[in-house]
Amino acid sequence: MTDANTPAPSTSSTPVPEEARAHAADLASFVTASPSSFHAAAEVVRRAEAAGFERLAEAEAWDVVPGGRYVVVRDGSAIALAVPAAAGPTTPFTILGAHTDSPGFKLKPRPTTGSAGFWQAGVEVYGGPLLNSWLDRELELAGRVVTRDGAEHLVRTGPLLRIPQLAVHLDRAANEGLTLDKQRHTQPVWGLGDTQDADVLGALAAEAGIDPAHIGGYDVVVADTQEPRTFGAGQVFLASGRLDNLLSVHAGVTALLAHAGGEARAQGAATTSGGIAVLAAFDHEEIGSESRSGAAGPFLEDVLARVSGALGAGPEESRQAFAASFHVSSDVGHAVHPNYPERHDPANRPVAGGGPILKINANQRYATDAHGAARWSAACASAGVPSQEFVSNNGIPCGSTIGPITATRLGIRTVDVGAAILSMHSARELTAVVDPWYLSRAMGAVLAG
Repeated sequence: MTDANTPAPSTSSTPVPEEARAHAADLASFVTASPSSFHAAAEVVRRAEAAGFERLAEAEAWDVVPGGRYVVVRDGSAIALAVPAAAGPTTPFTILGAHTDSPGFKLKPRPTTGSAGFWQAGVEVYGGPLLNSWLDRELELAGRVVTRDGAEHLVRTGPLLRIPQLAVHLDRAANEGLTLDKQRHTQPVWGLGDTQDADVLGALAAEAGIDPAHIGGYDVVVADTQEPRTFGAGQVFLASGRLDNLLSVHAGVTALLAHAGGEARAQGAATTSGGIAVLAAFDHEEIGSESRSGAAGPFLEDVLARVSGALGAGPEESRQAFAASFHVSSDVGHAVHPNYPERHDPANRPVAGGGPILKINANQRYATDAHGAARWSAACASAGVPSQEFVSNNGIPCGSTIGPITATRLGIRTVDVGAAILSMHSARELTAVVDPWYLSRAMGAVLAG
């Protein structure tokens, strides 16, 4: 979908724009700060508050006014929004949706285990990770610990664990097809000695500065500790953990804050001609979104209803606002894999560096329709970025996103988009340096109406 007014896809023979490199460096900082969904939500809040957004507590009354900027957090999810100065009861919402969680492992109850003189941690598979990609990496525990008094503590251990692979000498068929048992082969080691001396929760408590006896509950995942980095001819690639889907969360928060800041400088208030600008970053997409903080839960509807109500909307005006609203659901997608080209559709072949992808599926695994596609195409053209389409090979069913969920729950027109990557669901994924920047620019054009 590239036209004469749109730049050609980036290649190793053309320099990567400095703006794209700066965006990639900031994305790397965002990923590094976000080893868990709870850290990612906290980083969204930190950036929003630094830009002048006011944090709202769900259990308190909200004083939402035209021209205001606000951020709300629920567990591992965050919603930030900028209200136009001229907003009223029927002002629509322009929503950038993404998710904060990534596939991997989650710490089990009674997590201290061990065998053969090694301390081990009991973990459960979360979502659909590429298991083999987690082998032989220095990993950390990260998430939240809640003490019995209800206080929540964000915690991360730094490099602590490793899932060691079996030597080829002991499995001569390993290179012919590695099969990992999710229970027996994925429990990481983290120390040496008698397991009676080990205490996984004690290690978490030490990082949080609390007494382990006071821990009442925890939501803790395993995260890769290797920092993101660029590489390749012309440094055109970015390798990183958790690009699925922190790439989209970062693109969205960057677009929202730039948009709100630009409008505030121009008009003395956070405003947008496209409606109330919203970033909705949800947890639990990788496991179906069915939770109080997932896209299938009530979080977004709760926030939008309270904002509309504060602007004077009753049920009729609120539904008018929803009917005129627009939702861009952003999640990473598949670039054509050079070693497996037959796994992709023969006509629609997204390439790395080719700009954002528009996701289309006849069975509504993606929510894109003709009107949404047209609006996204116009946004990409306005932003001056190339764009391309993704549709799955008929013999290989595609995944899904938060897009159809939000469209079904709220009736808001939704388009599914993203950046093309390789190694999706690996502990370390790959994107072209320019593509996150392209995506964020297109999101900014959507917010600008």
